[in-house]
Amino acid sequence: MIEVDGKEVFTELAEIVQPEHTALVVVDMQRDFVDTDGFFGSLGIDLSMYDQTRPPLLNLLAAARKNNVLVVHVQNTALPEGRSDSPAQIRFNLRMHEAARGEGPPLRYTVEGTPGHGFSEDFEPVGTELVVRKYRSSGFWGTNLNLILGSNGIKSVVVTGCTTEGCVESTARDALFSDYYVVIATDCVGSDDKAQHDASMSLMRHRFDLAESEQIADAWAAGRP
Repeated sequence: MIEVDGKEVFTELAEIVQPEHTALVVVDMQRDFVDTDGFFGSLGIDLSMYDQTRPPLLNLLAAARKNNVLVVHVQNTALPEGRSDSPAQIRFNLRMHEAARGEGPPLRYTVEGTPGHGFSEDFEPVGTELVVRKYRSSGFWGTNLNLILGSNGIKSVVVTGCTTEGCVESTARDALFSDYYVVIATDCVGSDDKAQHDASMSLMRHRFDLAESEQIADAWAAGRP
């Protein structure tokens, strides 16, 4: 910890991720995104990076539960018949998914009430774990995530899930803008586009704290009362 302008600033990972003031934010681990029989899998998109991120993320989720770290599951949501999509959002999606859709219409996925909107196996919330539905890339925009974190004395968020360059980075940036310390669990974030994942990680490395899941879990275990 250092002091800057009379303010105490956490500088060590163990300080930042103390269990009592940290939340594990699991972004969009939903069937349409990460399962081979989900929407993107059905398009033949390469989801192999998620096979790599699943085991460490499951281990980190188990460590959070063991050490009483607040767990928040963020769930990307689209309303039926495009009722949650503005013209600007439609244009954004057209550009984002241009390679996958070709000359076709905007892609529709994680639609409320469909199987693909649900969480992938083993990533379902347990007990009273919180679920935050979002309608844009960031878990903060138009949701109650900030209220939940603030109401529970959270100072730091460990961000995990998918996709790295999209909803993960957007959520991480808005977490910082909402005055939370941000840690990216490097082996617990993934994308269906390795080049964009790498570019995003290069950006985030210069803005946030990055740590492997095992380092974070060890810090939680050491910091448990």
